[in-house]
Amino acid sequence: MINRLIGEMPKIGIRPVIDGRLQGVRESLEIQTMNMARAAAQLITENLRFPNGQKVECVIADRTIGGVAEAAMCADKFSRAGVGVSLTVTPCWCYGTEVMDTDPLIPKAVWGFNGTERPGAVYLAAALAGYAQKGLPAFGIYGHDVQDSTDTTIPEDVKAKVLQFAKAGLAVAQMRNKSYLSIGGMSMGIAGSYVDQEFFLDYLGMRTEVVDMSEIIRRAERGIYDHAEYEKAIVWVKKNCKEGADLNDPDKQLSPERKTWEWEMVVKMTLIARDLMIGNPRLAEAGFGEEALGHNAIAGGFQGQRQWTDHFPNGDFMEAILNSSFDWNGIREAFVVATENDSLNGVAMLFGHLLTNTAQIFSDVRTYWSPEAVERVTGKKLTGKAADGIIHLINSGSTTLDATAKQQKDGQPAMKPFWEISEAEAQACLDATDWPAASLGYFRGGGFSSHFKTDGEMPVTMSRVNLIKGIGPVLQIAEGWTVQLPEEVHATLDVRTDPTWPTTWFAPRLTGKGAFADVYNVMANWGANHGAISFGHIGADLISLAAMLRIPVCMHNVEDEKIFRPAVWNAFGMDKEGSDYRACDTYGPVYGKTR
Repeated sequence: MINRLIGEMPKIGIRPVIDGRLQGVRESLEIQTMNMARAAAQLITENLRFPNGQKVECVIADRTIGGVAEAAMCADKFSRAGVGVSLTVTPCWCYGTEVMDTDPLIPKAVWGFNGTERPGAVYLAAALAGYAQKGLPAFGIYGHDVQDSTDTTIPEDVKAKVLQFAKAGLAVAQMRNKSYLSIGGMSMGIAGSYVDQEFFLDYLGMRTEVVDMSEIIRRAERGIYDHAEYEKAIVWVKKNCKEGADLNDPDKQLSPERKTWEWEMVVKMTLIARDLMIGNPRLAEAGFGEEALGHNAIAGGFQGQRQWTDHFPNGDFMEAILNSSFDWNGIREAFVVATENDSLNGVAMLFGHLLTNTAQIFSDVRTYWSPEAVERVTGKKLTGKAADGIIHLINSGSTTLDATAKQQKDGQPAMKPFWEISEAEAQACLDATDWPAASLGYFRGGGFSSHFKTDGEMPVTMSRVNLIKGIGPVLQIAEGWTVQLPEEVHATLDVRTDPTWPTTWFAPRLTGKGAFADVYNVMANWGANHGAISFGHIGADLISLAAMLRIPVCMHNVEDEKIFRPAVWNAFGMDKEGSDYRACDTYGPVYGKTR
């Protein structure tokens, strides 16, 4: 379990706050309050990991916090320990503003014990009012049912909220001070590949690093890569990456010699792009100390089209392998690399990766197929989750190979954290993929596109960040499922777009109203040409994360009871989405306030 980025993984700080009155009151609460802190820490450490596989660590204050002096002691300890998320717990009344966490950059929540012996709920309400009055949004956690004071268990509804808050908070903390690496610039006029540095810095706390695509050529031609690893990679690629059909006109097809060179080039591109993102100490050993450092990039993107792809092999292999949970070095954490340098889709991929620890699908949101259109073209009716229509998710071949649906969880197709993936599952993903020659109409420089279909039904969430002039960033969310069409239906529909690209058929969950009245409206309301697709129904986690970052959600199909935002959002009106916009506008980007 390796942390490949610079900086320690953020910790969650647990703050046990207490009634400070000695000579009877405080003494009677010490054990119960500390037990709450220990129980919360145990819940988090037993259930949460980082995408690199490391377990999440919690730091508990050295003593209960009864006033401002002890709050300062706790803040000092948290600062030295690298705490990036704060959870305050208490079963009793406390002195609200004296014991609160006032760090404006750390996501915070308060869990008030629902018991009758002491007024934990009263403190929770007072604390949340104080946080609201001071402009420090905090999440409020309060169990549905009353517990006895001796009950040390955490109710299921409290567990769910603690973990939802913790996952989102850790995502915020992991992005801070990391980089987005832009390899190249704008691709084909796509607005998302105009990398808005103020957005990354103000909203995500990230820096933006920019490298011209010519750096890949410089390193490839001058041998600035690990040559031993390259030889290992070439052997692995020849064994595991089947070359697919060449559907270009016979008189335009490239020679076998050219294709051999292209395979060598795309492998070098993969090594170099990875080294640009996270560095490589082997380069220093070879005398390239500057190149060995990398850019500490937690995510990145490659422009490709058209200045690169009109002359050199496309980036499909590089992006697909980096975005997958395995390569020639074995099973490892997937990278986050956006096709066409669509940084806004890259951000949505990053959100999904940090929340689920899994590889992410990058796709064009390409075509809406109505049930009527499918029947007209294929003579077959759509059934099951596809019955109301489907959206064709397909792009030029950069999608993670994890999306083949060849991994299993509880007997069902899945995309898993890398430490849960077996060698056999990784091999099955590779075996389900072939690599056809790139369409020379699109990619004059050649290359190879990954080709497979998502061959199973999986719960997934599609999301996307868009920048809106006058508003700023907004987030779209659509929970649904990948669907498996009958082979003859898939073949008929798929070939109409491009038979050399990877396909995922997506059926969003419908609510009967608004953007989710039907599948057509999901497609019609999607705000850009790309979507990031993550395994699982994680819309509620994305909503909590967006609130922490002050990014309003403009479209989602998450059930109301799962939506969890800072308590002060309730003060901005009774309509949840309108209050979200107003709150985000009022508080503004967290890091933007510090500049």
